[in-house]
Amino acid sequence: MFWSPHHFYTGGSYGFWGTPSLFSILFFIGIIILFVSLFRKSSDEEKDESGKEETALDILKKRYAKGEITKRQYLEMKKDIG
Repeated sequence: MFWSPHHFYTGGSYGFWGTPSLFSILFFIGIIILFVSLFRKSSDEEKDESGKEETALDILKKRYAKGEITKRQYLEMKKDIG
């Protein structure tokens, strides 16, 4: 690299004409995209495979299918839900 007497007038970029600024902007855009994609992924986990949000009855059925609750508990909760 050559030292220029106009080094301080070019912002110290050594003749790269704003490339460091461009990389900084791209870096911050990348971070924003990362956060947005992580936020979308966490909100998509609340939906089932068909894209619909799970209802209380769907969750209850899954819990019964997994064996987390007994048949009696399932029927009582189903009655409470409506």
